Amino acid sequence: IYAVFGAITGMYGRTETRARRFAHQTQGGVILVLGVAIGVLLANSHVPPAVLVIAAVAFATVGSVVTDYLVLKPEGPFYGVFALGAIATVPAGRVAPSSAILLCAATALLCVLLGVLDAPRAMTPTIRLSLPNHRDVLVHAGRYALAITAAGTAGLALGVDHANWAIAAAAGPLAAADASGRIRRGIHRLGGTFIGLAVAAALLVPGPSEYVLAICVMVLLFPTELFMAHHHAVALGFFTPLIMLMTDLAAPTEPLVLLAARGIDTIIGVTAAIVVS
Repeated sequence: IYAVFGAITGMYGRTETRARRFAHQTQGGVILVLGVAIGVLLANSHVPPAVLVIAAVAFATVGSVVTDYLVLKPEGPFYGVFALGAIATVPAGRVAPSSAILLCAATALLCVLLGVLDAPRAMTPTIRLSLPNHRDVLVHAGRYALAITAAGTAGLALGVDHANWAIAAAAGPLAAADASGRIRRGIHRLGGTFIGLAVAAALLVPGPSEYVLAICVMVLLFPTELFMAHHHAVALGFFTPLIMLMTDLAAPTEPLVLLAARGIDTIIGVTAAIVVS
């Protein structure tokens, strides 16, 4: 799970020039490693569940402002928030805190190096990126704060794991540029997630070994990255089983219970995002 979040660094700046891609991948990697580090700290501090929600709201609100000003692609703080929550619910003691953070950071660094080798030297025509309006940035951050507070609070009523997944489901659609885009992305998230849960069931229910699951995670990461910038629902058809498998590897759970819970949490989070939008 720590390596997977580090590997998401590869999604940043995929169509940009070498210098800009290096900058954006480094920035994205820092956000991901920071999310993992905070999650590790929460997991090993045995804090009350409400602290996870508060930390996620703060991280998402600040992360929204930062990612808007950095003009990162993919947009928004979703991956960092998701990393924070997912890692915070991994049972303490499975991996030493320093090793967990190092795994994520080393994988992120590898992605940055691969990005430098792969990126084009120049881009034609040159695209000038304008900074967003200050008011728009603050309003957008407020959306994250409201939606994640609502989703996290509802999730807490069902348990801390539910709060984490509901928060992630709320953060995903809010990255879109306008209200109709956020609603459309929310609908895509619902459809793609439930398709992905069916794929995850086919992989988890037979009870394969952890080595088979690890290989499946590696394979699923490729189409996730391939489609994430093109069609949200299709990407989630691969991303959802990926996160189900890495979650099961980190903290094994009865598959059908896990999948049913994730479906409920997605409905909670997407509803919060759409209402706020």
